[in-house]
Amino acid sequence: MIAEMLNPTMPPSLWAETARERFDAPPPDGDLDVDVAVVGSGFTGLSTALHLAGEGTRVVSVDAAMPGWGASGRNGGQVIPGLKDDPDALEAHFGAAVGGRMAETAGAAPSLVFSLVDEHGIDCDVQRAGWIQPAHCRTALRLVQDRCAQWRRRGADVEPLDAEAVAELLGSRPGAYLGGWLDRRGGAVQPLAYARGLARAAAGRGARIHGGSRVVALERDGTRWRLRLATGASIIADHVVLATNGYTDDLWPGLKRTVVPVYSFQTASEPLSPNARASIFPKDHVASDTRRLLWYFRLTREGRLVMGGRGPYSEVPGEAAARMALANLENLFPEIGPLTPAYAWAGRVAMTKDHFPHLHRLADGVWAGLGFNGRGVAMGTMMGRCLAEAILGREPGLPVMDPLPFRLHAFRRFGISAYSALYRRRDARESANPAL
Repeated sequence: MIAEMLNPTMPPSLWAETARERFDAPPPDGDLDVDVAVVGSGFTGLSTALHLAGEGTRVVSVDAAMPGWGASGRNGGQVIPGLKDDPDALEAHFGAAVGGRMAETAGAAPSLVFSLVDEHGIDCDVQRAGWIQPAHCRTALRLVQDRCAQWRRRGADVEPLDAEAVAELLGSRPGAYLGGWLDRRGGAVQPLAYARGLARAAAGRGARIHGGSRVVALERDGTRWRLRLATGASIIADHVVLATNGYTDDLWPGLKRTVVPVYSFQTASEPLSPNARASIFPKDHVASDTRRLLWYFRLTREGRLVMGGRGPYSEVPGEAAARMALANLENLFPEIGPLTPAYAWAGRVAMTKDHFPHLHRLADGVWAGLGFNGRGVAMGTMMGRCLAEAILGREPGLPVMDPLPFRLHAFRRFGISAYSALYRRRDARESANPAL
């Protein structure tokens, strides 16, 4: 049976069931006066608080729910290097200096994640053998071969893979993919445990982390900013960071229109038999493929297959969606036999119009970092460091950009449905005719 949605605070998921990291974040018991107030306690908000606190900054991170409650605690946990756009494209768009720095920053994001895990002893079932991107058709194969070559020219530890090598490293049926590439910088974490570990690390450096603290108003107070909480308390700060990503609301005018929230859906199987575990991802890699509505999948430490992708427009996916996802895994790994869904869950990721993560200076002292387009574990963590750098007057690894709103944002659900249907048809056609 799918785990029932009974928890009124943290939505049930495999990660909520198995996270060994714990962190209590009660609301503040009074008004606060700080240097920096961060709204949102996902990867970006917690990383911002951690990096600022490490510099002696008085910082608080507040969340309407609790640390890791949103997609930070409900994603697939894959730690992927780079952005959706390849290094050459970044340099062509932003220029060699800025684009090159963006590529370098994005490529180093997994290293930042793993270094924080090591430095702070975060218990999050870290896997760091590498990330595989298998190609589902000939056009995609050419794309990933070029991507691999671009990163190799920049010194990254990457390797092109033929169809036989992909099948061997995934443990999949022969011919399921035409080839791909391996990026050894990538890996995976238990995402909710990682988020809670970041909260613990930030608190250990002096940051204040508070849940149950929805910000209902943000307003000027002289030369500073006042955040009013639903609890009745308020926070005075010199700087404010909005780190709400796929859960961005109307707190700052127009910011919500710069991202489209899309539900990322995950399902996890019951633990596999020892023989099945030994044959799938035998070298502990993780993978996400090249479909437009990509599949991403991994084997957990408990021996469960976890698969994710574009889900229904809902926080609570149904059992039919979970069985459909596991049917894809059964087709990919036919020797394991029928899979039983044990958990299904979803969270909102934030898509941007240009597919770049956005670092904004919205006003004097007001910053925002959001829009990771499905790569938030690594890039959300890195964005937190970049926000801290910007607030401290240093050059951040990502450029400060003007907000880029979507036109017709109010009709985004219709657009998501239409594009999803189109992409699903194209993916199916290419998978059926891989020579395309």
